Amino acid sequence: MWAWNAALALVCGNPVIWKPSEKAPLCALATRKIFAAALAKFGDAPDDLMQVAVGGREAGEALVARGDVAIVSATGSTHMGRAVGVKVAERFGRAILELGGNNAMIVAPSADLDLAIRGAVFSAVGTAGQRCTSLRRLIVHEDIYDQMVPRLIAAYATLPVGDPLSDGVLVGPLIDGPAGDAMARALEQAQAEGGVVHGGGRALAERYPDACYVVPAIVEMPGQTAIVCQETFAPILYVMKYRDLSDAISLQNAVPQGLASCIFSTDVRETETFLSAVGSDCGIANVNIGPSGAEIGGAFGGEKETGGGRESGSDAWKGYMRRQTNTVNYSRELPLAQGITFNI
Repeated sequence: MWAWNAALALVCGNPVIWKPSEKAPLCALATRKIFAAALAKFGDAPDDLMQVAVGGREAGEALVARGDVAIVSATGSTHMGRAVGVKVAERFGRAILELGGNNAMIVAPSADLDLAIRGAVFSAVGTAGQRCTSLRRLIVHEDIYDQMVPRLIAAYATLPVGDPLSDGVLVGPLIDGPAGDAMARALEQAQAEGGVVHGGGRALAERYPDACYVVPAIVEMPGQTAIVCQETFAPILYVMKYRDLSDAISLQNAVPQGLASCIFSTDVRETETFLSAVGSDCGIANVNIGPSGAEIGGAFGGEKETGGGRESGSDAWKGYMRRQTNTVNYSRELPLAQGITFNI
């Protein structure tokens, strides 16, 4: 996502200062190297058109506060977005915010369960649950709950965890130790709120003592409790039952975040309801495909605490442009607004 933002800004004629997360700066440095090679090949571009500022919070705060940084495109947590949005607004700058996601999948009685299970597993554990579009809530109809959930638990038990550069590995590490601690705290709270936890805990600690590998977790919840409404950036999938589609949609929408959503159903009435004004309140709504990040080809972004910004899509470039109205009078008369007569 960050690389896409930088590319879009450049295409619109802007220089870019890219401040990546201090936990993951290599993507930005690699992109800058690729960009430099492209400029050397094609030429005719100013020096330092893309710069990378590697640093901690202070570096980000400095960029946000500068009046000559006209547009701040921020991807990250809702907490970060609240701070950035206020600071940029104070100086009448422009902020494009792509923040947290607490994404849900509704599985209806008519769903293709094989497809739904594959979609759920990939969306929930791909990138070890560290993606804004990761699946975090699974809302399953009560008539098929006992068919789907045991199969899902069995699929989780076979997931290979390890070095993501190794063939066959599907679940890599969390970004750092604090991320693992946050996952452990979330699972403890889920249990305290009546959840039944399958999986979770550290993995491969002896082989990789300096890394944080975890076992992906499924948590059967009695309802959408406080912890379910929070986004934990880790492979935790909360599972709940529903009876009526309207109840499922209400559950899905009853969280602060509004990024991605999906329904698995072969009933066109259900899918059309889900996509309608009374359906998903998210910026992204999918049918028979999970939230995966592949939606980047469309207008990518969300509503509510996700920030409301959009990246990609047919008109996202407008966010990186200034709008100017030009009026040119080619006559020797002076036309006045609304036909006003003003003779001097």
